[in-house]
Amino acid sequence: MSEESPYLGQGCVTPYPRREVLRRWLWAAVQSTLFRWSPRPLHAWRAWLLRLFGADISAPGQVVVFPTVRVLFPWRLKLAPRTMLGREVLVYNPAPITLGRGANVSQGCHLCTGTHDYTQWSMPLVTRPITIGANAWLGAEVFVGPGVTIGELCVIGARAVVVKDQPEAMVCAGQPCRPLKPRPQPR
Repeated sequence: MSEESPYLGQGCVTPYPRREVLRRWLWAAVQSTLFRWSPRPLHAWRAWLLRLFGADISAPGQVVVFPTVRVLFPWRLKLAPRTMLGREVLVYNPAPITLGRGANVSQGCHLCTGTHDYTQWSMPLVTRPITIGANAWLGAEVFVGPGVTIGELCVIGARAVVVKDQPEAMVCAGQPCRPLKPRPQPR
């Protein structure tokens, strides 16, 4: 009888305790019903549901969260007042994600704080937080990877792939994303 050769994911186990897995299942049930089915104008209701599951939202009536937003771990999400998570935004947050005051995440964006260590057969989860500065704007379908900080007043162009920090008050775009020009002060 021969020994099986190694394969990616061999010996992989969930890094989460059972209590957190159960909490995530309960959130998934609420998110796929009460959250998702709520009428579009009920942003405060969805913010309240996120808070109920541990999100740090100081002013639920001052954030915009669309019903098609998907959040993996509400308890690792912080939304300052006047922030927006647009249609079909995916918040994959095994590590914390923080949006500063007035930050705007447009439709189809993917905020991803997790990856895997591909140098090990078990491919363990590796996580690093994402911070989006005050009044930063992410255009449609932007991908933001683990450990990225996007500076205050930064603009990220549509479909950019952001894998490194982006500076304050700059217009940035591309794959990979890079600063292109200064952002003028909004009028």
